[in-house]
Parts: sequence; C-alpha cells; structure tokens
Amino acid sequence: MLLEGSCHCGAVRFSLQSRTPYPFMRCYCSICRKTAGGGGYAINIMGEAATMKVEGADNLTVYRARLEAKAEGTEGEPSPARRHFCRVCGSALWVSDPHWPELVHPFASAIDTALPSPPQRVHVLVDSAAPWVEMPEGEGETRFAEYPDESIEDWHRARGLTVA
Repeated sequence: MLLEGSCHCGAVRFSLQSRTPYPFMRCYCSICRKTAGGGGYAINIMGEAATMKVEGADNLTVYRARLEAKAEGTEGEPSPARRHFCRVCGSALWVSDPHWPELVHPFASAIDTALPSPPQRVHVLVDSAAPWVEMPEGEGETRFAEYPDESIEDWHRARGLTVA
C-alpha cells in the first residue's frame, strides 16, 4: 500500500510502500509522548525504506533522544533511533534506526493516506503513560509494560492484515 504523508506546514512531503499499514500500536514512552503524542501516545506504522521518497528534505531535522542512564549520576547514551521532524513547523514525521536499515516507521499522525482501522489495539510502555492519559479497556485492547515480543509485521501477519 502506498502511504503518503506530510508535515503540518507542507514543507516536507513523503511517500513509501507499506505491507503493514494498520495503526494498531500506541506507544506511551516518554520519548514518543513528548515528541509526537497528541493523546499522550504516538502510533508508528512500518514501511519499506528502499521505497521512501522525500520532497523538502532540506526542511528535515533529526532528534536522537537520550536513553535512561544505567547508573545514577551518569548521562544516558543517545538512542540509535533517529526521529525525523519538520524544522519549520516541528511535525513529527518518522523514525528510522540503523539496526533495521530496511525499515522506516512513519507516525500515523503524519500520514495523509486513509489508513485502515485496526480490529484491535496494543498499548505499549504503559508504565510510562502520563497520569492524565485514559487508556481504553476491554476486548481488543491489550496492554504491555514494555514492548511485546510480537513485531508490527508479526501482528499484521497473524491477523491476515498484510497488504500488497
């Protein structure tokens, strides 16, 4: 499925192919919540890096968050993940990580293409959620304190939701 996205001001536009376009996973980590979350969380989907096309790349900036320090009194290491933003309007656009160079994880909030509605939702890093965030409960709502073992691609495949 071809996904097209943009920042709020239109200075950056991008497109890429995705076999896994269902925005099912809500991340409540402090990094996602503070840099991209509108509802106290961010939703990443997955795309193929080799297919990515970017217009307005000179308007991009990258943020690498500092991970939590392993020992008190020390500074945390920079995350390998690169969060791409529009330097004009600040819109969070996508995350890439050199550990998985074949993948790009656009924020669902930056996608202009109509995304399919997920039949279920997974809430991850819920222990990092802001106290004011109300998470849906009930059937079809699964919560994890950390990341689940099931990847974005595994989730789609297990439910027969991968697309061409």
